Amino acid sequence: MSNIVLITGGAGFIGSHLTPKLLEAGYTIRILDNLSTQIHGALPTGLEWLNTEGIEFVRGSVAERDTWVRALKDVETVVHLAAETGTGQSMYEVARYDMVNTHGTALLFDVLAQDKVRTVKRVILASSRSVYGEGAYHCGSCGLDPVYPDSRTPEALAAHRWEYECPSCGATLTAKPTSESDRVRPGSIYAATKYAQEDLTRIACESLGIDYVIYRFQNVYGERQSLNNPYTGILSIFSTRIRRDLVLPLFEDGEESRDFVHVEDVVTAVAMGVASKNAINRIFNVGSGVQCSVRQVAEELTRALGKTPNVQVTGQYRVGDIRHNYANMTASASILGFRPAISLQEGLGRFAAWVHTQPLPADRLEEANKELRARKLMG
Repeated sequence: MSNIVLITGGAGFIGSHLTPKLLEAGYTIRILDNLSTQIHGALPTGLEWLNTEGIEFVRGSVAERDTWVRALKDVETVVHLAAETGTGQSMYEVARYDMVNTHGTALLFDVLAQDKVRTVKRVILASSRSVYGEGAYHCGSCGLDPVYPDSRTPEALAAHRWEYECPSCGATLTAKPTSESDRVRPGSIYAATKYAQEDLTRIACESLGIDYVIYRFQNVYGERQSLNNPYTGILSIFSTRIRRDLVLPLFEDGEESRDFVHVEDVVTAVAMGVASKNAINRIFNVGSGVQCSVRQVAEELTRALGKTPNVQVTGQYRVGDIRHNYANMTASASILGFRPAISLQEGLGRFAAWVHTQPLPADRLEEANKELRARKLMG
């Protein structure tokens, strides 16, 4: 039986950590990647590891049928990481996000459905916590639980009404860990494409008799993430500004919260999915399970980089952003046996040490924000 694992988007951040882990476990790796300029820069560097024995590199797009046909030959497991990412940018580059994320995944299954000598036994999809939209909430005043609020309207954001009110008593709601069974309601084009990927994977795999695992990643960070992309990766964006002694502008009031999970924990979960001898066929959250405000992570990253925190609450906002979301990790622990091991403090320290070894990128945050303002997607 073939032990070839195809990793789409495998030359990127998560793939660069997953590949050596799978090589060490005895798998042969085929990487499909288009080396996007937005992620890798105009002249991609630092990719010498692709020449390692046991790795085959295929350059191409997941939006091209012929590329899929070539990449899938003799493959047993597909780890589908390739995607356009970034909430804000997705709101005005709708067709590109749909083409790469939704159509690219549809092409994968179209090729598999028509392959008479299909070797693929399992598909692992990298989805996103963004599919939930807002996370789950409860009311500490009247006890209403759970509450799944709709996305904040542009009018509410413009009035700086950041938090949600209880629909029963009007008190401020409190975020709680979001479970895989909680309501799904994407609030951005990016999130909509990730949810479409989930449905395509589940339905196609069930009809074709292929095992699947869907991972809803929280905010993944760590060494080797792109420092060039101003549209996604808040810690990368902040690290560049910290190194340039620039103020860190915090959207809203800085108290919006996320679940930051180190890339080493993420690849551990993915590798468990690759290695499992049992059919899994379900969705798992992959996060730290810890709620962290943007202000807190900005200040802790600054200190990890050896500087004094210099943050500024701007009151600005982006349409499509959520207020709070962090993961309930019960299912991942009980079914997969996965438990995150890297604390935020340790992870930020490792990320900061790596950042100090990298060339100082240009600060492109205002460039990205200007595009959003021009399209009335930022206030």
